[in-house]
Amino acid sequence: MTPQREEDQQELIVPEVLPLLAVRDVVVFPNMVLPLFVGRESSVLAIEAALAQDRLLFLATQKDQAIENPEPEDIYLLGTISLILRMLKLPDGRLKILVQGKAKGRVRDFLQVRPYFQVTPDVISEVFLPEITAETEALMRNAREMSEKILTLKGVMSPDLLSILDSIEDPGHLADLVAANLRLKIEEAQAVLEELDPIRRLIIVNDFLRKELEVSSIQAKIQNQAREEMDRTQREYFLREQIRAIKKELGDIDETAKEMEEYRGKIARARMPKSAEEEALKQLSRLEQMHPDAAEASVVRTYLDWLVEVPWSKSSRDKLDLKEAKNILDADHYNLEQVKDRILEYLSVRQLNKKMKGPILCFVGPPGVGKTSLGQSIARAMGRKFTRISLGGMRDEAEIRGHRRTYIGALPGRIIQGLKTAGSNNPVFILDEVDKIGMDFRGDPAAALLEVLDPEQNHAFSDHYLNVPFDLSKVMFITTANLVDPIPSALKDRMEVIRLSGYTEEEKLKIAQGFLLPRQLQENGLKPGDLKLAPPVLRKIIIHYTQEAGLRNLEREIGSLCRKVARRIAEKEKGPFTISRANLHRYLGPPRFLSEDELEKDEVGVATGLAWTQVGGETLAVEASLMRGKGQLTLTGQLGEVMRESAQAALSYARSRADRLKLAPDFYEKLDIHIHVPAGATPKDGPSAGITLATALVSALTQIPVRRDVAMTGEITLRGKVLPIGGLKEKAIAALRARIRTVLVPVANQKDLVELPKYVRRRLKFVLVSDMDEVLTEALVRRPFQEKPKPKTSRRRQPATAPRALA
Repeated sequence: MTPQREEDQQELIVPEVLPLLAVRDVVVFPNMVLPLFVGRESSVLAIEAALAQDRLLFLATQKDQAIENPEPEDIYLLGTISLILRMLKLPDGRLKILVQGKAKGRVRDFLQVRPYFQVTPDVISEVFLPEITAETEALMRNAREMSEKILTLKGVMSPDLLSILDSIEDPGHLADLVAANLRLKIEEAQAVLEELDPIRRLIIVNDFLRKELEVSSIQAKIQNQAREEMDRTQREYFLREQIRAIKKELGDIDETAKEMEEYRGKIARARMPKSAEEEALKQLSRLEQMHPDAAEASVVRTYLDWLVEVPWSKSSRDKLDLKEAKNILDADHYNLEQVKDRILEYLSVRQLNKKMKGPILCFVGPPGVGKTSLGQSIARAMGRKFTRISLGGMRDEAEIRGHRRTYIGALPGRIIQGLKTAGSNNPVFILDEVDKIGMDFRGDPAAALLEVLDPEQNHAFSDHYLNVPFDLSKVMFITTANLVDPIPSALKDRMEVIRLSGYTEEEKLKIAQGFLLPRQLQENGLKPGDLKLAPPVLRKIIIHYTQEAGLRNLEREIGSLCRKVARRIAEKEKGPFTISRANLHRYLGPPRFLSEDELEKDEVGVATGLAWTQVGGETLAVEASLMRGKGQLTLTGQLGEVMRESAQAALSYARSRADRLKLAPDFYEKLDIHIHVPAGATPKDGPSAGITLATALVSALTQIPVRRDVAMTGEITLRGKVLPIGGLKEKAIAALRARIRTVLVPVANQKDLVELPKYVRRRLKFVLVSDMDEVLTEALVRRPFQEKPKPKTSRRRQPATAPRALA
């Protein structure tokens, strides 16, 4: 804002009516020129009205700057009559005007409020002093001097500004100029404008100048102190460097030099590879040249600490005594022969080949079967360190490879962190929940694991933080998963998959006696003689209080018994406490699950199938019911598309065998068939329920009951052929838990019977079937066919790999 020169003033002729423009954040003084940005519609109309007449406009300030559409009571009545010198339309629709204050004015009346303000103004004439007294001259000099000091402190003083201040001889004009350039509040600036006496106005402005000078002096002092602090820091840095040089000449070693020597010793003791050692020495050289308090120095120190603490050459010596390793594995885990044999094979090869790379195993099985704890036993048997990380829910690739050092708070990936924690470069490294890895915009952790789990690549694994290769080939990686399908095929190809099926009733009983009960007694502060649990009681807990493939719920129930006994001991009751089958419900409540013998009998239209789930195998009841109708087939129980197609194939098979089954040729036209699989809230699907659906349907049509001690699994074709299935081990264990005696399996799965545990083959009778005729002969209580079926082959009736001992 600049003042208007006195010689440019002309006699002002003001019309009776003027458009009023309400301004915000500024008070316009006479003789001042300033730009204004106008955006409100009413303000734009007021400007257009002024430009259409004599370019005069009444400028008044709003009392509240937040009001968007002010009313007359929201505007100060005393303002400035101004002339629009220039107007420019901006691209966003706003107007930019350059105005010049001409004279003070007061609003006499508001003639119009909408669409813009029109007022009748009264011009207030400026009071000019006939002569300047000594007191007035002193006030004017004081205002000039304080203005010069403020401008000097702010660093904006120039000869032009000094000449403008010296050229103004009128005290009122000087007061307006200074007030317009001070950062005054709206109320304070309006008070200066409304003061008509020039002497009093100059006195008010002098008070404001005094306050502003104090604030500016303090601000300049703070800035000088900050500048001096910076200068002092730089000066101290140079002085330290000089002292360091002097001490070096005198043979003295300072703390920084001592720290550098310690790092050199750590680098030498770490026995890094050549590339890592070169990088460490390079970073150490950079650290020596930095100021100890520099921000980057702490980053380099952290990097060097990681380099020297990572176990580049620290290894655990393997225990190669096979007998001792087998004893340790047998003491920690019951059964699991396939896993134990694989570990003993690895130790055997290690005896012959010292440079053998570590195996990469993948334990797949339901929750609670001991996948993670098995890794700990393997580490103990081999004499190695143990470490683990959980991959479940991991979505950031940097969790595996680490962050670049350029990021604030960067760290190595979880692989390098785990090795540092283990303190060895050949630990047993568990990667839990590999089937639950996520992926988002930050990368794919599963793709980063490809390098970690590839024996041909992980000898030079590159972490983004370390940025030097690290040899992972000595690490024994073991991944765990509940399902194989979610694991990417490329990652699955790099691992040796070992399946851990669920435990049978007998296995759970032995594990509970040998492992779970002693551990819970110890954790709950009980002595072995405080609680007596006989095997029949444990068996009842297994059958009636748990229904799972693993052991977690069984251990919880045993822990609950121990806690209740511990409470009775704490209440001064005398032991020992014996829990029997008769009083078990007092501790654990009523039985939660009923055995199959108590739940079922030989029924028409009800067949038992075997299903595979991610938590192990389960039995599945399939019900079929007939009603008079028009041949409609209804399927309920949240069946998937595959099971629906199997049901259609089962109906087609029954229609094609109507004569042999003694059914009317048009039976399907007069009956409605309803097939239901209980537990309707659980979705069900899969290609192994075909023969179960067909058996239930034929039983309902022929009214011949299905044997309750028979379970089956297999898919059906339209011609009645039985197709092979998967997950036979889990399904067989589920049949054993459900007290099934006979299991019908496809003849193509005969090869899988060899892999079943001996106790499963000993307690179950496996019957190999190739078509539905054989299934119905074995599953129904009597033969459904009109003529005798063809004699069975000796291969099916007496399979060499499947002994048929009754449970």
